[in-house]
Amino acid sequence: MNKEIERKFLVKGEFKSQSYHSTRIIQGYICSSIEHTVRIRIYGDRGFLTIKGKGDSQGIARYEWETEIPVTDALELLKIAEPGTIDKTRYLIKNTDGKHVWEVDEFRGGNEGLILAEIELSSPDEPFDKPEWLGKEVTGVKKYYNSELVKNEK
Repeated sequence: MNKEIERKFLVKGEFKSQSYHSTRIIQGYICSSIEHTVRIRIYGDRGFLTIKGKGDSQGIARYEWETEIPVTDALELLKIAEPGTIDKTRYLIKNTDGKHVWEVDEFRGGNEGLILAEIELSSPDEPFDKPEWLGKEVTGVKKYYNSELVKNEK
C-alpha cells in the first residue's frame, strides 16, 4: 500500500501564468470519517476510486490506495455518495527545484474563492522551494481536507 506524504498551503497570489496544465475535477465521498475516506473522483474524462487512511499526528502522511475505474461507474457511484460534490479546477505547476509539482486547486460552488496548493514529498522533512504565491501552511488543519470542504456543498 502506498503512503501519501504531502504538505498543503493557502494560495495568496497569482499562479495561473506558471501552470502547464489544468483539469476540472468533480469528487464526492462514499465515506468521509476522520479515520478513513472512500473518494470517487472524475478527473477530466477519467474516473478514480481512492481509499485513504487516517493521517499521522501532523497530518502530513497517510496511507492511500487508488485505482482507475470507468467514468460511467464513477458517475453512478457519485449518485450514492454522501451529500455534496466538490467542483474544482486543478492547475499543475513545476516547482523551481525541478523535483516537485504543485497541484493548485481553485474551488467553485460553496467553496468559491478558496485556493489550495499541495506538494507531494518522499519524506515528511524533505526540503522544497516555496513559490512567492504560496501562503500560510494548512497541513493537518481539518477544515481544509476535501472530505470537510464537501460539507460546504450541501
